[in-house]
Amino acid sequence: MPEQTIVFHTRRPEPSGAVPSGRIAALGLFLRRNRRAIIAVQWCIVVFYAALVAIPAFMPLPPGSAHLWDNLRLFAQFIFWGIWWPGVMIATVTLGRVWCGLFCPEGSVSEWVSRYGRGHPLPRWLKWAGWPFVAFVCTTVYGQLVSVYEYPQAALLVLGGSTVAAVVIGLLYGREKRIWCRYLCPASGVFAVLAKIAPLHYKVDREAWDRHASDFEPVNCAPLVDVRRMSSASECHACGRCAGQRDAVSLSLRSPFAEVLDLSAPAKTADAATLLFGVLGVATAAFQWTVSPWFLKIKLALADWLVEHEHFALLDNDAPWWLLTHYPEANDLFTWLDGALILAYLLVGGGLLLGGTLWLCTVLAARIANDARLGWQRFALTLAPMAAASVILGLSMLTVTHLKAEHLWLGWLPVFRITLLALGTTASLWLSSSLIRTIIASGLRAGSAMLAMALPVGVMCGLWSLVFFVW
Repeated sequence: MPEQTIVFHTRRPEPSGAVPSGRIAALGLFLRRNRRAIIAVQWCIVVFYAALVAIPAFMPLPPGSAHLWDNLRLFAQFIFWGIWWPGVMIATVTLGRVWCGLFCPEGSVSEWVSRYGRGHPLPRWLKWAGWPFVAFVCTTVYGQLVSVYEYPQAALLVLGGSTVAAVVIGLLYGREKRIWCRYLCPASGVFAVLAKIAPLHYKVDREAWDRHASDFEPVNCAPLVDVRRMSSASECHACGRCAGQRDAVSLSLRSPFAEVLDLSAPAKTADAATLLFGVLGVATAAFQWTVSPWFLKIKLALADWLVEHEHFALLDNDAPWWLLTHYPEANDLFTWLDGALILAYLLVGGGLLLGGTLWLCTVLAARIANDARLGWQRFALTLAPMAAASVILGLSMLTVTHLKAEHLWLGWLPVFRITLLALGTTASLWLSSSLIRTIIASGLRAGSAMLAMALPVGVMCGLWSLVFFVW
């Protein structure tokens, strides 16, 4: 559809004819009718977010006796990385992209400034579908190099830089639209994947939409979704603005597996690549490298070799803090060797080896199925529950780090981790099996395809078991 042509806000009352009744549908209509209250909440979050990102960056290191409740630096770290981001991921898996549509400060600011922007036509390069994947990988890797989870200066650089970029894009290409969120946001690709298994979504009745073709003004969809043809929760920001539109759009419950198993729903290469190479590949390596004995052994072996051969340049720790972690006051200094090994571990180990292995399994399953409707992309999406469990487990490691520092009881932790891992594993295996059964009734071919899809699930389960119960 033509970009940026949907700019009107309808104020007509929403008819109740074809829209399904019930509390869930009513919630969608409530969100549509209360846009002013939502905007007020969004601006409160913008202020809170800005304060937590900016102020701690100019504070000294917390003393050893500091706690979460009496030191802003520790409090901000815990809120951002221990509560905020795990909560966002859990919300996306359960409710769809409500964070994007109702709460995200970057999206809110970008949409607001776009009202005063130049409204340039979107260039072709900006609409490339691979930008969210590239941005996610780059942000993840860079965040590890500068220790974004531990130091507020790094958080200000990464998160603040992303916000500034969102504002610039809004000013250049806006017109009351979230261009940054749709095409460039580093987290957008992850949200798009996780939202596919959310049990809540906005359902569109195409027949009802066409029957009421002249009854309603166009809805202002900020992320530029073609609402009439919307069949996936991936791009929908779940803001509620289109609820009740033409008596055809309603917030509804669905099976969390419905979209992946619906062969008419899109299975995009960009989403599949983000899931395999980004969330299950690079992100998994980013969560695990600090506790990996493999990483430590390789580092020590290379350091010994460099000293033995009198090559000391890579052992220097003179990099600036915005390039590699450099905080002498905390006795935390990355050498150039550290930086090179982190890059290799994340991009080669996580992205190429782990992500590539998972991709080959999905390709093999697609070859065995031998059906045009089941490409490797569709098989990759069956790993979405495993990806959800993986990213929540990884982010919860940061939560646990803060709770341990406060000497809080963590006896529940093993059960939580085993349960979450079991849920992700079981759901992905069930999805794969159901998808295969839609094409192949039974027999050796079905078993072979299932075995191909069981391998990536087993690999991910094994990696997290190593982290939590072996290493």
